[in-house]
Amino acid sequence: MSDDSGTRGTELRTLRRSEWDTWYATLVRAFGGVPESAEELELYRSLTEPDRSLGVWEGGECVGTAGSFSFLTTVPGGARVPAAGVTMVGVAATHRRRGVLTSLMRRQLDEVRALGEPLAVLTASEPAIYGRFGYGAATFQVNAEIDTARVRLSVPDGTDDVRLRYAAPGEVLDECEAVYARLVPGRPGMLARRPGWERLGLLDPESERDGASPLQCVLARRDGEVTGYARFRVRPAWGNEGPDGTVVLKDLAGLDPVTEAALWRFLFDVDLTSTLAVRGRPVDEAWQYQVSDLRRCRPVLRDALYVRPVDVGAALSARTYQAPVDVVLEVEDAFCPWNAGRWRLSGDPKGASCERTSDAADLALSVRELGAAYLGGVSLTSLGAAGRVRQLRPGALAEASVAFGSDVAPWLPHGF
Repeated sequence: MSDDSGTRGTELRTLRRSEWDTWYATLVRAFGGVPESAEELELYRSLTEPDRSLGVWEGGECVGTAGSFSFLTTVPGGARVPAAGVTMVGVAATHRRRGVLTSLMRRQLDEVRALGEPLAVLTASEPAIYGRFGYGAATFQVNAEIDTARVRLSVPDGTDDVRLRYAAPGEVLDECEAVYARLVPGRPGMLARRPGWERLGLLDPESERDGASPLQCVLARRDGEVTGYARFRVRPAWGNEGPDGTVVLKDLAGLDPVTEAALWRFLFDVDLTSTLAVRGRPVDEAWQYQVSDLRRCRPVLRDALYVRPVDVGAALSARTYQAPVDVVLEVEDAFCPWNAGRWRLSGDPKGASCERTSDAADLALSVRELGAAYLGGVSLTSLGAAGRVRQLRPGALAEASVAFGSDVAPWLPHGF
């Protein structure tokens, strides 16, 4: 292998477009080997950025994969910050414990730094893997199985002014994307979708339906303007007592509270159904406070986006802070040592700067904890209570924790 891999007899290099099928097949096998549909293969082939993709080769065999997408991620304050969306990471089972994954992560983060991207982000199939590379869980999501036969939804005044209509998902894609784009600046963690990514919302392989209908879409209008949409499937079922179907929500977005309420009320009331299955929703979404019985919604919290500062100074300077803060951070980062050392962060709701300093540290933490707190969804105080952040100046932890927070919970709207 090349010098940065540490494994003999293999070669780590940038992907050639002609090798994509072999490279991707290695990834699919690493995730169990179940073939993907032609629709999925075509989409991910088109989205792959070969110059940001890496493969480890042994002769003509691909034994390791990793890639990244060139994303823009919303951070507290509304700025869209370049971030490497780490993806398609897999190692052949025959090549475990040989340093293949470490070599891929090493090469990838070096290249992300060279590109000047302050952040790397990912969703983890196995969260225990990525902490050692400096990634911290920064956003969470809610899954739920709502018993719509028993749970009632209380909606705000004005909900009846919203008009809904069915539409073919592909025919109203542009209108849905316009709604999504308007929401991106308002919530940390959201991804500004580059051309091609809008097709992800239409992905509808039969293998994912589990007996449900093809994808359906409802468009919301208020005062003549499109203000929201919901994409979903319906899985019919019949029991001894009659219809017992399930609505499976794929995606929902609304520009205002009454539009969101109208869409949720519609999903609760779909004929011949008694369950609404919800996946990957924001932890602070309003429906949780509008339902008559949250227990019968069976909410489950799950980790979502993992964040790693690749350039600590640039990353912390790119966001704003809820309250004035002036704190010196002692950062530990063994995997990317250019981040290690002391940084003075000065910021407020209008902007921030983060520069190297020789001043005494106020807080000590690793880059993993910095990533977890970066989007404002994980408090530094909680991390301190867990023993992951050390306070070196009295009062510094509370000051920084308040400043790092976000009024709106960060959220990753879709995987990658």
